Amino acid sequence: MTKLIVGNWKMNGRTEAAASLAHALVAGADGLEAKLVVCPPATQLAAVGAIVAGSPVGLGGQDCAAEAEGAHTGDIAAVMLTDLGASHVILGHSERRTDRGETDAIVHAKTDAAIAAGLIPIVCVGETLAEREANRDEEVIDAQLAASLPDGFAAAGGVIAYEPVWAIGTGKAATEQDVATIHAMIRRALVERYGDAGAKIAILYGGSVKAANAASLLAVAEVGGALVGGASLKAEEFLSIARAAR
Repeated sequence: MTKLIVGNWKMNGRTEAAASLAHALVAGADGLEAKLVVCPPATQLAAVGAIVAGSPVGLGGQDCAAEAEGAHTGDIAAVMLTDLGASHVILGHSERRTDRGETDAIVHAKTDAAIAAGLIPIVCVGETLAEREANRDEEVIDAQLAASLPDGFAAAGGVIAYEPVWAIGTGKAATEQDVATIHAMIRRALVERYGDAGAKIAILYGGSVKAANAASLLAVAEVGGALVGGASLKAEEFLSIARAAR
């Protein structure tokens, strides 16, 4: 299975910098074995989308609304993302769950909306440090999967991203054994729910992925790619991570 490397630019990048980064990624993407997707801030989707159109680099959003349209000031509908050429959307990122109070039910509704619009949802799950230290990591993640994913998730080509909350932006990364244990648990849950289709769902690892640790993390069983934060803002670093995918 081709590995998927997703760059989450978060709230970074004005137009000139975003365009420069997109051009550099397009120039370096030929010949990669992995599939690349970049998720710039909403203000840069049109500019970046125009640059990556027709290239091996795909475009994604960082969030979408559960509603298709209407009086929802400040929100972005899934169809607005597809209108700009997006193929993917990140949903349920820990920063949204924590900073914006998004529940599993909200993530579920947004995932339904993304699928209805023809987007591939990348649904994030993961435990906090307190939950991990209380040995509740698998329990928490299993509950997130059960409540966040709609029945049509596998058929829509949905993707899961495991992001240990304690490893995001901290410089800490889970050990290879940590990743193997959780990814195996996620796979079991997906197969139990979706049958054979659950065995084909890509499970990305996200949490301080960088060029220095990408090869070892991407080689772990059941790791189908990476959700990359800070390192995706540097073209050569992001491309190095993609080159590590085999």
